[in-house]
Amino acid sequence: MTDQANATVTQAAARVGHYRWIIVGLLFAATVINYVDRQMIGVLKPTLMADLGWSELDFANIVFWFQTAYAIGYIGFGRIVDIIGARMGYAIAFVIWTLAHIAHGGVHSVTQFAMVRFGLGIGEAGNFPAGIKAVTEWFPVKERAFAIGIFNAGANIGAIVTPLVVPFLVIAYGWRAAFVITGVATFVWVFFWLAMYRKPEEHKRVSPAELAHIQQDPVDPVTPLPWSRIATKRETWAYALGKFCIDPIWWFFLFWLPGYLATRYQLNILQFGPPLVAIYLLSDVGSVAGGWASSRWIKMGRSVNYARKMTMLICAVAVTPIFFAQSYDNLWLAVLVIGVATAAHQAFSANLYTLPSDLFPRSAVGSVIGIGGTVGAVGGMIFSLYTGYVLDQIGTYTPIFIVAGSAYFVALAIVHLLTPRLERVCIED
Repeated sequence: MTDQANATVTQAAARVGHYRWIIVGLLFAATVINYVDRQMIGVLKPTLMADLGWSELDFANIVFWFQTAYAIGYIGFGRIVDIIGARMGYAIAFVIWTLAHIAHGGVHSVTQFAMVRFGLGIGEAGNFPAGIKAVTEWFPVKERAFAIGIFNAGANIGAIVTPLVVPFLVIAYGWRAAFVITGVATFVWVFFWLAMYRKPEEHKRVSPAELAHIQQDPVDPVTPLPWSRIATKRETWAYALGKFCIDPIWWFFLFWLPGYLATRYQLNILQFGPPLVAIYLLSDVGSVAGGWASSRWIKMGRSVNYARKMTMLICAVAVTPIFFAQSYDNLWLAVLVIGVATAAHQAFSANLYTLPSDLFPRSAVGSVIGIGGTVGAVGGMIFSLYTGYVLDQIGTYTPIFIVAGSAYFVALAIVHLLTPRLERVCIED
């Protein structure tokens, strides 16, 4: 389309409404719920270790089985949402993970806990493949990074809500009831999703002008592409290996950060809530800012290649002060450094998540994201066992923070080497 035509479509869409942002709101809400359910084990780590007699390695093994299921579920749901669509794919994933979350209230042993975490991992793995598939259906290229940044910010809101709400539920009703209450209360989301989500061309609330805005990019093939044609592309592995590098760091923040604050600064279950809230508020800003920055550069005339990679480079630099996190005796200085690192992670991640839709036709996006999520979860599995071993054998977080501060440079180097220009993939019939 010409610049004049693009401007006309944009102005028309602005006059008739923005239903696509309501879809982002639904994705945001689901991601909040996803991360509340996911992070509860991290917030409850000191309580569960004391109540059930876990070691650091026991906790690492439970996280490992969650991530094993996540690896399986991610690649599975990536394919499922390409075949049956984001609407039903997301609903199925949500039901699976919510039922597994509720089941946490009835388990006792490490093995039983690992089993319900496995079920949670299978279901939660569907969140991002389905969510990004939905964004790909509902947004043009120039808005996708911002839209993904907004719904990805739900991860941080979930991480904020969890330490504020869950400790009070635990004190009032016990940790078992806390799992049941949060699971039952959030189940209502799936009914809103099924009632409100359709593809834009099938939705009565989408005007012709907004539909034209959504569909302004070149038309992609709609038939799902076989994995054999997707997995052989360098661009698939640029995304997947980037995830392998950075996903383990986010897992570490999510599952070990509450325990780190509790032991390093002698905080109890009520006291580590405010520091965690501060960290994840910074993360929320990073998620939205990272998507906004690259989208802004594109609107200013920079190439997609420049916008995505420059944003990721700035984020990689912002993480580096975490090298010294273990040495900060002042709690709030540590919170600032860790918060900036988590914000940079989320900004980096928002841009990395956008690459499949930048590089591949819509019919392949879910599968590429599934492959990347599986590879990222495998990295998380390895890093979880490494973390448990380091803490049990050495008793310091310093080696872990060193890896965390380096991972983003490695990820960006891999992305650049495998796709130096971020040119769209040509998949011949």
